[in-house]
Amino acid sequence: MNDRKRHVIEKAHQLFIEKGFQATSIQDILDYSGISKGTFYNYFSSKNELLMDIFRTAFRKMENERNGMLLGKDPGDAEIFISQIEYHMTANRENKIIPLFEEVFFSGDKELKQFIEVGQLKVLRWFAERLGQITDESTQPYLLDAAIMLNGILLQNIRFHRKATSETSSLQLVVRYSVTRILNMLDELVFSGEQLVPPEIMDKWLPVSNTEELDWRVKVHSIISRMKKLNCTNIDYVRKLNFIEEEILRSSSPRKFLIDSVLQTMTAIDQNEFNVLQAIIDENLLEKA
Repeated sequence: MNDRKRHVIEKAHQLFIEKGFQATSIQDILDYSGISKGTFYNYFSSKNELLMDIFRTAFRKMENERNGMLLGKDPGDAEIFISQIEYHMTANRENKIIPLFEEVFFSGDKELKQFIEVGQLKVLRWFAERLGQITDESTQPYLLDAAIMLNGILLQNIRFHRKATSETSSLQLVVRYSVTRILNMLDELVFSGEQLVPPEIMDKWLPVSNTEELDWRVKVHSIISRMKKLNCTNIDYVRKLNFIEEEILRSSSPRKFLIDSVLQTMTAIDQNEFNVLQAIIDENLLEKA
């Protein structure tokens, strides 16, 4: 994204927060950002597309920071998950994402509502994935149920806890309380065998296609997290995975020759995961080798 387009997105974001999305006209955006109508339509096909770009920009930054919190950490540590959720919700609040979401839903605009629903499904998918990383394999059939409950419990607990206490700095307390309750519920679900929503339905709700492609770095992060979990007691193995992950997630130009040299010194615990990781790296870093 070039600097001028980023400038328009930032200015429009401010306007939408101050005036509301519906009340802000394209002319308001042109005046506030200092661009021509031609430039606007060169970047965005409509005001809706601009709002979606605002959401995409905010979410991409949030996801990068959230995933970066796992670098060098144990993905099975529930405290890291709690910190990630706290950051996620704080970022939403600072970017005034929730008021914009609510305005979109009340507006009845089908295009924007569908976009928001996809974003909410992505959060559920992330919740389910992370819950799977901090529990054992027996919880797999119940992870989507747990993710749905966690999402609802978080929103309502934050709302009513603040209403009851008038506190503004207790987010971590509420997140920890909510995550702990869900982990206990997962134990109960495993014991009872009850399932409401099968996790495989997420592939139908949110298919990974060319229009909703998972960023390859996110795929690498997920694979490495699973590989760490399989051999978490091998310090050298985990250290090498941490190096690969940091090189890919933190560097603007990951050094493929270094990543390949580290991979060659590793003995695969799960050959399938190892092969998938190597294939993704080869596909996306081939030109930078």
